[in-house]
Amino acid sequence: MPKHITNSTKSLVSEALAGLAYLNPKLALTDTTVHLREPNKSNVSLLCGGGAGHEPAHAAFVGDGMLTAAVSGQIFASPNAQQVEEALKKLSFTKGTLIIVKNYTGDVLQFGLAKERWAATHLGEDSVRLLVVGDDVSVPRSQGKLTGRRGLAATTIVYKIAGALAAKGASLDEVEHIAKIVANNAGTFGIGLEHCHVPGTEQSAEDYLKADEIEVGMGIHNEPGIRKVSPIPSTEKIVDELLTAITSTEDEERSFVPFKNDGKDEVILMVNNLGGLPELELAGVVNEAAKWLKRKHINVERAIAGSFMSSLNLPGFSISLVLLPREPVATSATFSSKLTFDKELLIDCFDAPTEAPGWRWSFKGRPEEVKVEEKEKVEKKEESDEGVKGPAPTDPKLFLSALSQALKLIIAAEPEITRYDTLAGDGDAGLTLKSGAEGVEARMASNGVSDKDVVKAMVAIGEVVEKEMGGTSGGLYSIFFSALAKGLLEAAKEKGEEKATAEVWARGLELALNTLYRYTLARPPSRTLIDPLASFILTFQSDPNNFNSAFEAARDAAEATRNIEATAGRAAYVDKKKLEEAEVPDAGAWGVLKALEGIKKVLDEQE
Repeated sequence: MPKHITNSTKSLVSEALAGLAYLNPKLALTDTTVHLREPNKSNVSLLCGGGAGHEPAHAAFVGDGMLTAAVSGQIFASPNAQQVEEALKKLSFTKGTLIIVKNYTGDVLQFGLAKERWAATHLGEDSVRLLVVGDDVSVPRSQGKLTGRRGLAATTIVYKIAGALAAKGASLDEVEHIAKIVANNAGTFGIGLEHCHVPGTEQSAEDYLKADEIEVGMGIHNEPGIRKVSPIPSTEKIVDELLTAITSTEDEERSFVPFKNDGKDEVILMVNNLGGLPELELAGVVNEAAKWLKRKHINVERAIAGSFMSSLNLPGFSISLVLLPREPVATSATFSSKLTFDKELLIDCFDAPTEAPGWRWSFKGRPEEVKVEEKEKVEKKEESDEGVKGPAPTDPKLFLSALSQALKLIIAAEPEITRYDTLAGDGDAGLTLKSGAEGVEARMASNGVSDKDVVKAMVAIGEVVEKEMGGTSGGLYSIFFSALAKGLLEAAKEKGEEKATAEVWARGLELALNTLYRYTLARPPSRTLIDPLASFILTFQSDPNNFNSAFEAARDAAEATRNIEATAGRAAYVDKKKLEEAEVPDAGAWGVLKALEGIKKVLDEQE
């Protein structure tokens, strides 16, 4: 999406950082460095940074229990060494500083230069260390043998665990050691549905992916992935590819993390939103990842999801795994520690509280498999001739054929109806109607729509649309079909008919419309589905043996919604001028028309 909310692209980063600092009085802003106002002098400081555009990384992870300061460059550009040095000065009175940066050339050079300058002017000290994190598994070893793995979302887990240990008063050696353990056992793999757009830049059509493409191995700086895939695979297939690569022990090019895949591996799972993926879809990724890991007998000790390291507005996600140590990881010979660097320590630090606003809540325990509770099963009695019976169709085969054709036309019209609703509503009408129609088709395929009793048939359809459609349309259609079932029963009794004649249908439809009016204020003309529905029913009621006349009335009413001011429905909230310029019919009205077209087609073939 090449549209942004800014005062100017030059001031965007500094203004965003000022907004972040405003929200948290414990933070201060110096130039483009966000830092704690009063860092604990007895603790090790954690300093990170890099280009902006990866929010909430890096500045939003500054807070007690996590980072002490973060230096930001412009979008996707590293800050310069002088900015980093200024940040080091602010942290110089603490118990040492660990710099943690992602493995990108600019970040490594600028932060590394600042560290070396600091060392040159503070001879005899070893108070500043630098850790470079590379957790990407998408780029093959042979391709990245000089530059190494890119730093991606698992870097934030390094921040969290190292920051928590620092808050406990650990030494610089100890904080650096635990940070290395996490970094050396982390793997991340991501995909994108599209590239992001950098504010202030032009982007041609060639820069975008096709409508049915995704890119596998996306980085966080708009760099291309390792390959494109079309058509877009299911969530299950995408997750399978990513996790297979992360946990592989046989792929010499990508086996970076020392998994053993023997049923005893334990991990921290992170599902990261790269900026523009709906939370609905992200949660679906979490579900698939959980199922995949369970199938592979990889135990998830902790799981977390959300936006941790984005790429501006990129619609995509990454999955990270941190493999937890089975045995304590020994410290180097240069320092001794009373701490035991094992799984329990890492988990304890991961669970430790933090005031960093960018860190998402997570359950402080092992996530459990979701068990969807089933509704109580009620034994259905076989249908018998006893009890209330509705009228039978005059021609059962014709009845089912007409219903089937109506459903087919609704499904086929989904793109058209969706386009109308996108211009004049909320864009969901086509898919909603399609879902309902496909649900009824499935019920028919299992012989769940009676061809012997139109009342039972209408009840079944009402049940399906209530479940499959939802929302306003689902509610209206469910009420209508339920009311039609009752109306047909009453109409048959009134007229003393055992068959659903045209007169019975006409009277039943009239009663159903009257019931529907109790639940909606829409009356024709209102630019809603009521317009063609009411026109059809009232015309058909006046002449039950003339379906074509009633259909023409419905078609005229549906076409007329192009130029009617909306008084009900979602279109009532849309700019009137926009509707006039679009000259599109109401999406709901068009759905009714398509259903009637299907019935008419079958009836015409009978003549």
